Amino acid sequence: MDNKFVFNKVDHTLLGQTSTWDEIKQICDDAIIYQVASVCIPPSFVKEAKEYVLNKMRICTVIGFPNGYNTSKVKIFETKDAIENGADEIDMVINIGHLKDKKYDLILNEIREIKEVCGERILKVIIETCLLTDDEKIKMCKIISESGADYIKTSTGFSTNGATTSDIKIFAKNISENIKIKAAGGISSFDDAKTFIELGASRLGTSRIVKLAKNQDISGY
Repeated sequence: MDNKFVFNKVDHTLLGQTSTWDEIKQICDDAIIYQVASVCIPPSFVKEAKEYVLNKMRICTVIGFPNGYNTSKVKIFETKDAIENGADEIDMVINIGHLKDKKYDLILNEIREIKEVCGERILKVIIETCLLTDDEKIKMCKIISESGADYIKTSTGFSTNGATTSDIKIFAKNISENIKIKAAGGISSFDDAKTFIELGASRLGTSRIVKLAKNQDISGY
């Protein structure tokens, strides 16, 4: 597995609260140079970024981020707005409190409603694995498999931990064949990236892989 193959799996990510337009432009430029899968950026930059990349790169953004406890109506509005602004892919956060309360139908219906808005656009569902038990992770594998979403995603990168190999193994064992896996957060080397891909991840949410290629400091997501 060469580094070019790894780049093709990366959602090159910048979601920090202090992100500026100059920084967003830079990751868009880097994304095009290294031919990653997409750039994952805050919703407020989607319109500018879409115009900036001139269809040379897919634009991904986040919904209900990072805590997931917005109402479904708010998340649906966010999704519609992001798509109107040019988003090609949507990464949404589930309501983790609903999962803890075993309100599974609410979670399933919310994902289905957001996927209906997305249409053919890719929808990735963030479950924040570091806050869940293994049983809860398995339950979310089942819910997402029924939902019509395209990916199950480990983490926001804004909680207590990012992706782990054990999470990816749980996903791979419990999702249906139509669901793909995104590992996100804490991927700090090409070896890490290759391990996650070998375990079944089709996407990697990280800023560090491109930074490594550019010999830059790899602090951050």
